Amino acid sequence: MPAADGAGGRHGAAAAPGRRRHEEQAIDEFELIRRYFAGLTPASADVALGIGDDCALLRPPAGEVIAVTTDTLVAGRHFPAGTRAVDLGWKALAVNLSDLAAMGARPRWFLLSLTLERAEAAWLEDFAAGLKQLADAAPIALVGGNTTRGPLAITITAVGSVPEAAALRRDGARPGDAVCVTGTLGDAALALQNLGKGPAAPATQADADFLRRRLDRPQPRLAAGLALRGLAHAAIDLSDGLAGDLAHVLESSGVGAEVQVARLPMSPAFERLAVPAQRLRLQAGGGDDYELCLCLPPEHLAEARRRLDLPLTEIGRITAAPGLRWLDEGGAALAPQPQLHGYDHFR
Repeated sequence: MPAADGAGGRHGAAAAPGRRRHEEQAIDEFELIRRYFAGLTPASADVALGIGDDCALLRPPAGEVIAVTTDTLVAGRHFPAGTRAVDLGWKALAVNLSDLAAMGARPRWFLLSLTLERAEAAWLEDFAAGLKQLADAAPIALVGGNTTRGPLAITITAVGSVPEAAALRRDGARPGDAVCVTGTLGDAALALQNLGKGPAAPATQADADFLRRRLDRPQPRLAAGLALRGLAHAAIDLSDGLAGDLAHVLESSGVGAEVQVARLPMSPAFERLAVPAQRLRLQAGGGDDYELCLCLPPEHLAEARRRLDLPLTEIGRITAAPGLRWLDEGGAALAPQPQLHGYDHFR
């Protein structure tokens, strides 16, 4: 789907399209693009030419720099078996929008590269519907990409813009900053852990459904990223787990941090269903939260919370001494320190 010419050429096994409906008439890749994805390029002043040529022609806003990110979801690695196509469409875009949110960037355009075993109409309709739901809400326009045949994989490249001086980066954290997170942590990791354990008990079904929605339909915190421009010194999105992602901020900024375990925010569903002994591992090492972790001066906390329409929880402080230390409720270092790592494809 280059702006629209197609190149012809972590979570368990995925449900790939194309294993049924063999009676369907095959469609070529160009018809596939026209039928399912052309409608995701709305007319707008910043798109001179979208899907339909070798490249898209785009007009970046005056006075802003371009923020670009890309992520790939691979069957058998990034989503569990049985994930609905409509949810895959949403999540593939959401994980990229979360990166833009962490930079304080406003979404503009995205590219979609889709590898399919077979062009199955029902799956494509649902996938495109999920993609459109979030694209319309962001808003962000599809302006090109690629389609090819092979094992199911979805790659999206998202492009946003931000005034250069306002961009939220990883390298700005300063000693004394409050370490904060939006929303709650651990919901998606608990949902993933509970997959394959059979149906939830009737008393916990609503909680189980909530956790699964958090896994399948993460909410990119775009409004929060925009609202905290000028207040936060540093930010990162929590895709691979608090422990690993916060460590990236500390390394980039040349600082350390102390985090109080008891302050990590939990949803009511997580609190009811997570075994207490497993909570820290799920909240700090589980990943798939797609919340924002921010470092900002304590005097900015009240204003930051006033600007947001979701919880912002202070969980610790940035220190001059390097390293990430986990503290108990009284502020003493846990002994021994838990060995927590973010998700790593090659670990």
